[in-house]
Amino acid sequence: MKLFAPMYERTLRWAAHPRAPALLTGLSFIEAIFFPVPPEVMLAPMSLAQPGRAFRFATLSLLGSLVGMFIGYAIGYFALELAMPLLERAGYAEHFDDIKRQAAENGFWLLLIAGFTPIPFKVFTLASGAVGMPLLPFFFGALIGRGKRVYLVAAAIRLGGARAEAMLRRHVEPIGWIALVLLAGLVAWLVVRGGGA
Repeated sequence: MKLFAPMYERTLRWAAHPRAPALLTGLSFIEAIFFPVPPEVMLAPMSLAQPGRAFRFATLSLLGSLVGMFIGYAIGYFALELAMPLLERAGYAEHFDDIKRQAAENGFWLLLIAGFTPIPFKVFTLASGAVGMPLLPFFFGALIGRGKRVYLVAAAIRLGGARAEAMLRRHVEPIGWIALVLLAGLVAWLVVRGGGA
């Protein structure tokens, strides 16, 4: 069953749109709150089409994400019960307490690492808001954690060119499934670690 390839193809169509930079910023914004497709799948072909603007596109994606992350933080802080059905549907609710505990104990460092975990960044922002993480460490953790990811994609496409995008397209399905397996492993680790505490 192909799950990730159709979403990838739709996002590629957005990347070719005349208003692609605005769409990328909007996608990054909604992805930080609820949308399941990461903005990197739009950032990559846009960077490939205009390599000289790759880092500008990455910056737009980061800015959209940051605004969305503050909304996610506010939802976690003021209205977490509204987000819980979405977390349940996505399969994160049963381990959300462990993520909240990590956010309370190691918030800044958790956000630095979160940019490279298969768990969507929005789960970490909701958890940060739910535990009332101070806004300054939240901002810098989110800025660096998410920023390194989008700038790494822009740099990889700029350096790797069409080969990098072709590899992403060819392997999007296994990459998506591997990310889900890694997510399951991380969640299991959090549960085991939380149970031993």
